[in-house]
Amino acid sequence: MSVLWTARDAKLATGGSGPDGWEATGVAIDSRQGQAGDLFIALIGPTHDGHDHVAAALNAGAAAAMVSRVPDGLASDARLMVVGDAQAGLEAVAQAARARFQGKVIALTGSVGKTGSKEMLRLVLSAQGKTAATVGNLNNHIGAPLTLARLPQDADYAVLELGMNHPGEIRPLARLAKPHVALITRIAPAHTEFFSSLDEVAAAKAEIFEGLLPGGTAIVNADDGFAEALAKAARLAGASQVLSFGESGDADARLLDLALAPCGSDIEVLLKGRWFAYHVGVAGQHWAMNSLGVLVAAASAGADPVQAAETLTDVRAPAGRGATEALALPQGPITLIDESYN
Repeated sequence: MSVLWTARDAKLATGGSGPDGWEATGVAIDSRQGQAGDLFIALIGPTHDGHDHVAAALNAGAAAAMVSRVPDGLASDARLMVVGDAQAGLEAVAQAARARFQGKVIALTGSVGKTGSKEMLRLVLSAQGKTAATVGNLNNHIGAPLTLARLPQDADYAVLELGMNHPGEIRPLARLAKPHVALITRIAPAHTEFFSSLDEVAAAKAEIFEGLLPGGTAIVNADDGFAEALAKAARLAGASQVLSFGESGDADARLLDLALAPCGSDIEVLLKGRWFAYHVGVAGQHWAMNSLGVLVAAASAGADPVQAAETLTDVRAPAGRGATEALALPQGPITLIDESYN
């Protein structure tokens, strides 16, 4: 694996101190899931303190550990980089990774459809270039900078999923990500515990546009009741263009025909006046509709939308998000639909 962080680069990014000479090929915050060669970051959470697991991470082959204090019982020559605050150190590394990245960044959010759309984008862009993407749904104040910190310098694309359940959460993540393209899948009554109305949810999701780079593109769902408000927010945030997807007649990616089937959907779309047909390999109208936004985002990042559409036949539902399995029972065959995440 290629080197992701050297001691020198990491210390320059964070202002940290410690020994030189180590090189990390990855970044981890969980010693149980880390790999040999990782930079382990000892975050302090509400129930766990990563400093308690620094020794385990180093013994498992971590290249070094970023800490805000030196844990007890470590050897005097332990490969530690000491920073003022580990969370701030993670964000500083993420900021440095984004600054050196020369590829295109797509950030996306929405009440529903974030992870599925992210997985579709990861699939179609990986067929056209080296692509990094959020793992699972690591989309919060820890997951987003972690994704950036892991970003290979030579990748062509990066896809970041951004989530929230409070107003003001997406804004700093978007400004850290600095996307070229920002997509909002849909506004819906989900994650509303700290919101009094869907208007507040829409305003919070629109924070993603505040991170757009100059010349950036915003993408909204034309069939969403908040499409106009989101488009306005994008323009106020400085988006150079606002594109849309859906069944609406003025959508930039307009659904012309949709044939749903148990194993997927056949779709006809008009993308900026260009007709083509494709198959999405996951069943469900929501997957079909979100695929339109994926094609707009991919095209806006410079990818070939026709090739992207052809690749969507290979998409599969993530665990717990609509995957199906045929089961042979004594009473007869059934189809299990795994929506356990939701």
